[in-house]
Amino acid sequence: MKVIGISWRLLFTATLATALLSSPTLAKAKSKAKAESKASKAAPAPVELTGTLKKIKDSGVITVGHREESIPFSYYDDKRQVIGYSQDLVEIVIEAIKADLQMAEINVKMVPVTSANRIELVEEGTVDIECGSTTNNRERQKKVSFSNTIFIISTRLLTKADSGVTDFSDLSGKNVVTTKGTTSERLLRQMNKDKKLNMSIIAAKDHGEAFLLLETRRAVAFMMDDALLYGEMANARHPEAWRVVGKPQSFEAYGCILPKYDSPFKKVVDEALATAMTSGEAEAIYSKWFLQPIPPKGLNLNFPLSDAMKALYKAPNDKPYE
Repeated sequence: MKVIGISWRLLFTATLATALLSSPTLAKAKSKAKAESKASKAAPAPVELTGTLKKIKDSGVITVGHREESIPFSYYDDKRQVIGYSQDLVEIVIEAIKADLQMAEINVKMVPVTSANRIELVEEGTVDIECGSTTNNRERQKKVSFSNTIFIISTRLLTKADSGVTDFSDLSGKNVVTTKGTTSERLLRQMNKDKKLNMSIIAAKDHGEAFLLLETRRAVAFMMDDALLYGEMANARHPEAWRVVGKPQSFEAYGCILPKYDSPFKKVVDEALATAMTSGEAEAIYSKWFLQPIPPKGLNLNFPLSDAMKALYKAPNDKPYE
C-alpha cells in the first residue's frame, strides 16, 4: 500500500508539471525570455565616440575650412557665401555625419583658410575639415590625414596670350609668380635650381594676389594647378586675353584635410565621398562647376572631365600622386 501511494503522488506531480509547462502563459514567458536572450546576444555594444565625431556630437558644431578665391573649388560669391565644387562635396559629407551621429541638425561654422595656414589649422584642431584645393602628398601626411581624392589636376602656366611664353623653358630670366605654401611653389623653386633658369620667383599670399601681379605685368606667368588657372582666367576682365600653356610638371590629387589618427571620422567622410562618386552625384557636381556658367560672371570654364577623373569616380581612393 505504501508503494502504491508513492506512485500516485509521483504521477500527480508529473501531471501537474506537464500542465504548467504547456500552459499558454508560461509558454509566452519562455518565448519572451528566449527572444530577449537572443536579442541581447545579437545587439552590438554601443560604439563610444572619440575624436572629431565626439567633438561634433558634444558641441553640435562642425568647423569647416574654406578658401576665399580658389575658383571653382571654394570661393566667395558676390553675397560672400562660400560656393564651389569642393563646397558642394563637403555639404554631402556633413549630411553623412549628421546621419552617422543621429543628429537632426549640425551648426556649420565656416572658417577662411589660406595655402599657408590650412594644414596648421586642422592639425591644431581649430578646423575639423578643410575642403578646397589642397594636394595630398606624403610630406603633408606627416601632419594631417586626407580624405578620398576629390579632384586630380596637373600644374601648368597662365600667361597673356601675347607674352610669347608657351612652355616652362621660356621663363628663363623672367619674373614668375606662384602661391605661397603650395606644391607649385616647391616645384618651381626646384626647377629653377635644377635647370638654372635664373627666374625671379614671387610667392603671393593667395591666388587672387598672384593673378593681380600677373595682370599688372609684374610677372610674365603664374604657375599653379590647371583647374585653378582656368578659374582665374574665367574671372578675369578679359578672359580671351589669357592662355593656359606648358607641359604639365606634375599630376596631383586634391583631398579634404582631416585630423591625423582619427580613423572613425575619416571612415564617415570617405564613405560619403565614395557614394557620391560611384552614384553619379559627384559627376553632376563636376558638370555644374566645370562645364556650365558659374558665378560671379557666368563664364564657362569648359574643362572636360579627364580620364583620370573618370577612373577616380569609378574607383574612389585616397592615394597621392607620388
